Amino acid sequence: MSVRSCGQSCRWGGTGGRSGTPQRRAAHPPRPQHQRRAPLHPGAWWLWSLSLGTAATRTTNPLLLSLLMAVSAYVVATCRPATPWSRSYGAFVKLALAVLLIRLLFAIVLGSPIPGTHTLVTLPEVPLPDWAQGIRLGGEVTAEALTFALYDGLRLATLLVCVGAANALANPSRLLKSLPGALYEMGVAVVVALTFAPNLIADVQRLRAARRLRGRPDKGVRGLLQVGLPVLEGALERSVSLAAAMDARGYGRTAQVPAAVRRTTAALTLGGLLGVCAGTYGLLTAEGATYGVPVLLVGLAAALAGLRLGGRRSLRTRYRPDRWDVRALLVVASGVAVAGLLVLAAVRDPAALHPGVVPLVAPTLPVWPAAAILLGLLPAFVAPDPKEPS
Repeated sequence: MSVRSCGQSCRWGGTGGRSGTPQRRAAHPPRPQHQRRAPLHPGAWWLWSLSLGTAATRTTNPLLLSLLMAVSAYVVATCRPATPWSRSYGAFVKLALAVLLIRLLFAIVLGSPIPGTHTLVTLPEVPLPDWAQGIRLGGEVTAEALTFALYDGLRLATLLVCVGAANALANPSRLLKSLPGALYEMGVAVVVALTFAPNLIADVQRLRAARRLRGRPDKGVRGLLQVGLPVLEGALERSVSLAAAMDARGYGRTAQVPAAVRRTTAALTLGGLLGVCAGTYGLLTAEGATYGVPVLLVGLAAALAGLRLGGRRSLRTRYRPDRWDVRALLVVASGVAVAGLLVLAAVRDPAALHPGVVPLVAPTLPVWPAAAILLGLLPAFVAPDPKEPS
């Protein structure tokens, strides 16, 4: 065998020459690479979180509210991606804790209209003028008043935690792509604000660390002023740079729409919003229960039609828009199920969802409302793993 034929034989993988190549490749097909599943639609996360928040508004039971916060925290810990906006969940938890403490402080200092017989402490009461009737500073602090303030503050804290879960799970830029064209400018403003918030926190931490390394104070009024001015300067610089970039990319362009279409859009949007308000008021009152649902549905249809027509002025396209797949629908369905079952439980068994304060009784955990809240854990099992390799 010549050197050339040997080279060709080694080159083509055996003595069969070129004819042996298809057989060798067919015997060892390439391994399919693992494809990462598409992320969940951001609107699904917001609807799931708002549904949990709606469920929180239907109860003051601290056990159910704590269970709602635990469900949202578990889903966030399981499905949160490693992105800057996902770190906002801790800030919302701290804000919820601060709101709870402020609510308790107000109940101690300003008093409460809830009557009580179990006096915990008596503070010095400050006399107020006659025009401040119904307001007092100091006085008796009862266990019933503190318990009522605790239940009320815990409900508001749960709402904040649910909103924080939506901020940590949903990509704000992808959420902006999903908004209707009529809300595009408003959505851009909200997304820019949510995007710049982590940068402000990072700037504050960096400047405080730099001042500590130089032996300068980073606390108190003086430290706050010394840190706040550079942070404000950096925020203004980013704002100017972002405005220049948006202007260079043609942001703010609008299409020419006939005057009749503009008037129809304004009438549908305004009339639809008024219909939504009237229908909601009808659902909340006994007198308007008959017309509440029809007016609400008509108002929603008119408002959606107005938003659809208003989108004609926005000249923009969507690159690879997010799709509502089965997983997104399951996530939304789990949140809606939690909200619906809690609303039903509040109607059928209000005593279990609203434990008594006067007389003061210990709250109990109702079984089937607690099981309904556990349905909110479904996103932790159906949503794609953020640590899944691509």
